[in-house]
Order: sequence, then C-alpha cells, then structure tokens
Amino acid sequence: MEFNTTNTTSELGVMEPQTLARLLHILQTATVAALIFAVCAYIPKLKHRAHLAKLPVFNSSTGGGKGYIKSTKDLYSEGYRKFKDRAFLMTTLQGESSVVVPQALLPELRKLPDDVLSFPKAIDRSMEVKYTRIEADPRLSVHAIRSDLTPALARLNSTICAEVDDAMRQHLPLCHEWTEVPISDKLVDVVARISGRVFVGPDLCQDPEYLECCTKYTIYLMDAVRAIKKVRPWLKPLMVPRLPEIIRLRDMEKKAARILQPMVRERMEAEKADPDWQRPDDMMQWLLSHGAEHGKQSVESLANTQLGLIFAAIHTTTMTATNLLYTLASTPEYIVPLREEVREAMAENDGKITTRALQHMVKLDSYMKEVTRLYPPGITSFARRVLKGITLSNGQYIPAGVIIEVPAQAIYTDSDHFPDSGTFDGFRHYKLRQGGTASDHARNQFVTTNELNLAFGYGRHACPGRFFAANEIKMIIARLLLDFDIKMPGDATERYLQIETGSSSIPDPRKTLMLKRVEA
Repeated sequence: MEFNTTNTTSELGVMEPQTLARLLHILQTATVAALIFAVCAYIPKLKHRAHLAKLPVFNSSTGGGKGYIKSTKDLYSEGYRKFKDRAFLMTTLQGESSVVVPQALLPELRKLPDDVLSFPKAIDRSMEVKYTRIEADPRLSVHAIRSDLTPALARLNSTICAEVDDAMRQHLPLCHEWTEVPISDKLVDVVARISGRVFVGPDLCQDPEYLECCTKYTIYLMDAVRAIKKVRPWLKPLMVPRLPEIIRLRDMEKKAARILQPMVRERMEAEKADPDWQRPDDMMQWLLSHGAEHGKQSVESLANTQLGLIFAAIHTTTMTATNLLYTLASTPEYIVPLREEVREAMAENDGKITTRALQHMVKLDSYMKEVTRLYPPGITSFARRVLKGITLSNGQYIPAGVIIEVPAQAIYTDSDHFPDSGTFDGFRHYKLRQGGTASDHARNQFVTTNELNLAFGYGRHACPGRFFAANEIKMIIARLLLDFDIKMPGDATERYLQIETGSSSIPDPRKTLMLKRVEA
C-alpha cells in the first residue's frame, strides 16, 4: 500500500502558522495575566514595607544578627532609651520584623481582640508548631486551670505542702556539713513530683517513667525547635519528620500516651459503672470532665495536653526557684529575716504552711518579685502577631503580619519606674505594700501582672497557672530556708551570671550551691 505524503505535507504547511498564532496568543495572555497577578501580589508587600518604613528603625553599632544573639538585652535597652514613648522596628533572631512598643500603650493593646492581636500566631513560628505539634492555643488546659485548679488551691494546699516536704526529703542530701549540691538538677526533680501530684494524682506522680517525661520533655522539645530552625524552609516538609530530634519527640508523645492510658480508661469506666464514684481531685480528672466540650477525649489528645502543661510548668518553675536560690546565696543578709518570717507565719497557723501562712510571707513574696525583676525569664514580653493593621493612640500605624513585643527587662531597669533600679532591694515591694494604698498592695505582689510587671505575661493571655506556680515556689523556698543555710561554693560572693541567648535569659543549670542543714 502506498502512502501519499503530498497532501499531508500541504495540510501541515497550512496549519502551522495558525497553530503558532494561537500559541502566541495564549502565551501573551498568560504573560499579561502573570504580570497582573504579580503586581496584585506585590502591591500589598509594597504597602507593608511602606508602613514599616514610617516606623523609626533601631540600628545598633553591634551590627547584624550576631549582635542580636550576643547583646539582645543591650539592644532592647538602647532602643527603649532612644524611643521610649514610641514604637520602633527591630529585626528578630528569626529575621522577622518586630515592632517594639512602649509599655504606656499596653492598656490599649490588651483591649484588642484575638483576631487583631494573636498570641497563638506569635508562637507558631518561634516554636515551629507545625512540626513540634505543641498546642499554641491550649483552651482545654487554660479552662481547667482557671475554673478548677486556681479555685482549688486553698483546698489542695495541705496536699501540695506534704508533697513538697516528701520530694525535698527524697531528692536533697542530708547536708549535716556544708555540701555542694547541683541545685537546678535537684529542683527539677522536686518540681516534677510536686506538679505531677496536682496533674495526675498521688500514684503516677511517683512513677519513674512519668517523671522522666516531666524532666525531659521540655529539653527534647527545645532541641527539636533548634534543629528545625537549621533546616531551609523549602526543605522542612521533607527533612523535618526525619530529624532525630523530631523522632525522639514523637517517641516521647507515644510514651506519655502509654503511661496515661490505664488511668484514663480506669476513670472513664468507673464513672460509667458507678454513679457514686468519687472523682479524683486533680488536673487529669478536670481535663476528662471538660474534654468533650473541647473535642479532646482520646488518650493521645489528653496526653498532648498534659505534655503542654509539663512544658509550661516544670522548667519555668525550676528556673524561677533556681534564680531565687542563686540570688539568696549571693545576698546572705536576707536569709535570716526571711527564715524568721516563715517561722512566724507558720507559728500563727498551727505550725503549718497554710494558704493564710503563705499570704503572710510578704517579705518572701517581695524578694521573689525583686529577683524576677532583675533576672526575668525573658528580655521581652507580650509577643503578639498583628493580624489586622492597627493605629496606636500616638498616631503610629502597625501593619498586619509583624510581631509586636514589649522590652520587659528595659522597663524593669528604668529608674523612672523603679527608683535606683540597678540596685537589688529584696524588700522593695514589701515596703511599697506596707506604706502604700490598696492599689500599691495589689500591684506589688509576685503574681500581679500589669504594664510594669510582665514576667507572667499581660492581658487575657497572662499565665493562668501563676497562682499555683507562686504557691509552689514559695513553699519550696520556705522549706529550704527552714532546713538549710545556703552559700556560694568557695565562699564566693558574686552571683552566677545568667545564660542569655537571643531574648531568653536563664540561670546556668550546671552551677552548684553549698547547703548545710540548720540544726534545731
């Protein structure tokens, strides 16, 4: 059979220009559409940059990211002094635009709703929430803390106090002579057991596997965050799940679910089977009771909520108590008056550390607040992601997309707010409470949050567990004061330096203190 190519070639010759014309037309249309899309996409960015350009920018002579890492405290202090009453622009360690706002504007900012200023969105990127799976908006635990834990503190006081005494006996050496003690390591074990008593009850709080979760979860989580930040953004979906730190974190989550599963099932079955069953008085039961309202009834979801509580409570409480003891060892003149106050408060309350006794420890409360003023957990506070642009009362405009924060440590060391701010005065807040008004009394308590006291946050997202944490810390320090003399190793007098990285400031957990038991 013969194939005729003449007509085919002729037809192709006719079709080719038409096809080419169509292709050119499609290409032109696509190009124009792409340009229009690019312009439309870029205009908001141009507007965003234009709005940011109107804000004063703080440029430090230390220069660049390395300066941010090494001298964050100094950078924020310099910026605060230069732009004290205005918002100014800085670049965070993550390369984001951060708008630092003066504390005078906090009362108006706290009134803005969460769809304008978002706390969860602020920590999404800093904590790599997409991959770490930590709860950025833990509504169930916050609800349980506010509605159950805080109202129960007076009722639980004797239980918590007994757990403090037992944990201290278990984890601290006898110290009949001066003994060097790795105090941070000891405190994390003590705090894990005390917090565990409230979180999961008397049996599980002494379980070695549960306590390992308490003491290691935060370390694993922060290791994972640091590892994730080293991965290029476009590689994260592929690489992050394979990181050893993430695998270890997932294993910890599974372990927590395995540990809690028998307790959860036992309680669920007991409540169904026995209408007179007495509900345990602990956080796990409160989470179970409110879980259905928040869509959290599985063991896995409850375990993750418990891990969130561990992250929020164990190491933060440990670091605060460690800071207090490092400061006590370097300011020994406070030990005797604080010990006497604890003894007097107990003598007035049948020899026990009752809720009323804790309230009477006003000098200790003042000392705790002053230590937190000079050695706060963070250099900044009130981090929020701006979801909708806002105009401040001073006329400045902050566009959507940026993080805002407050230079907390710079505020604490401003002598306009705290006279002679560079000097440690352990009874500063006690004196203000004694000689002031009812407002002065309220504003100068350790648990108080306001525009000058930001250690526990500010506004509706201020730490809901601060009342429990304050009682726990006060009980631990009171027991240590009653039982031990404290000093620095080698008769040193200088306080240990904080470890400052980026905007975090923590006591060095590797340091030791000397303890010697107080003879009756």
